[in-house]
Amino acid sequence: MVPKFVLLYLWAVVIFCCSGICVYGLNYTKYKQVSDLRLARIQKHLDTLNKPPVFSIKSPDGDIIDCVHKRKQPALDHPLLKNHKIQRVAPEIPKMKLMAKQQQKENDGKNTSNISEGYIRRGAWQMWHQNGERCPKGTVPVRRSTVLDVLRAESLYDYGKKRRADAPFARRADAPDVVSGNGHEHAIAYTGTSSEIYGAKATINVWDPKIEVINEFSLSQIWVLSGSFDGSDLNSIEAGWQVSPELYGDSRPRLFTYWTSDAYQATGCYNLLCSGFIQTNSRIAIGAAISPLSDFQGSQFDVTIIIWKDPKLGNWWMGFGENTLVGYWPAELFTHLADRATMVEWGGEVVNSRANGEHTSTQMGSGHFAEDGFGKASYFRNLEIVDSDNSLISARDISTLAENTNCYNIKSSSNNQWGTYFYYGGPGKNPQCQ
Repeated sequence: MVPKFVLLYLWAVVIFCCSGICVYGLNYTKYKQVSDLRLARIQKHLDTLNKPPVFSIKSPDGDIIDCVHKRKQPALDHPLLKNHKIQRVAPEIPKMKLMAKQQQKENDGKNTSNISEGYIRRGAWQMWHQNGERCPKGTVPVRRSTVLDVLRAESLYDYGKKRRADAPFARRADAPDVVSGNGHEHAIAYTGTSSEIYGAKATINVWDPKIEVINEFSLSQIWVLSGSFDGSDLNSIEAGWQVSPELYGDSRPRLFTYWTSDAYQATGCYNLLCSGFIQTNSRIAIGAAISPLSDFQGSQFDVTIIIWKDPKLGNWWMGFGENTLVGYWPAELFTHLADRATMVEWGGEVVNSRANGEHTSTQMGSGHFAEDGFGKASYFRNLEIVDSDNSLISARDISTLAENTNCYNIKSSSNNQWGTYFYYGGPGKNPQCQ
């Protein structure tokens, strides 16, 4: 029997304004023929992924946030977690050592840069909270996946996963998580030390970089890594903010996570789009849009992200803001990271597909180069490492990397206010970047 075909409208331009800030979607309206058989397969996958909600919330940006009972969340479908008991006792969040705290207090009154604290607004939040609704206690918020979300991916298998080209197989020794010629460009800081690494932390300001074509993205994140970069056993835990029209259907910056235990081959996914990450927080939805955003030469809104290993149970936890625990990646998911990390990276990444035979105009960060500085360029500040004592120490002796500084660049420094920090980003295509 010849299957019937369904004509599906994928997406159109979106304009959403909130708190005086407008976020513009991309005009990639198109139609796609989909067979009944493929639709049935997609729906079967979505029925597994979208757990029955206790309560659902319609976000002003169009997302549906399902409040799912925490024991019914997607994570627990993972074969390695069949007997996993959700960690009930919250781990101790790493703090700066007493000596470092005292030094920070002594430096509080010293202004060693032109950074104006008055222009920094802490705690960029999420759009789905703006109507005042919250998920009930005992549930976790899960962004609902739709048929259109899956259809934007190359295939059902690829939905929610990084493409193999993202994996660092051709990586140089001095270029962590970078593949030459695969279309991914970076501006990153990194550290690999002989000491043991048990996590990382940073504060990142949030922007809405413009994306040229649907299958490109722009992100700013922390990578926590262990394993071999030139093989198939790399373990990576990642978190930050991302603009990805293909994944989310719009051009809003969103909180995201990723994990893999086999160099992006078969394991892991973005957010909660496969089993693995166990969410414990009822107020943060991974994959939901962040609001408000930083304004050029105006107020800067930033978020703090920490990833660290609980020294008692060995799970890798994620925190959002100063003291908000989001959830954790169970130790059972990993091989090398079951022990510790060997490298941390911070920074930006874009996809350059060269759709028109020229470098993409997809922006990184704010779309401005690092030398433009505060209020114009994007930043990571207070780069810190978690040591074997579950204490935070300032990241020292970091290295930086940008493949093409005419397109995107990075400049690092340090001072008493921001510890180790850097500005990064760029506009992509310009007269010097073709």
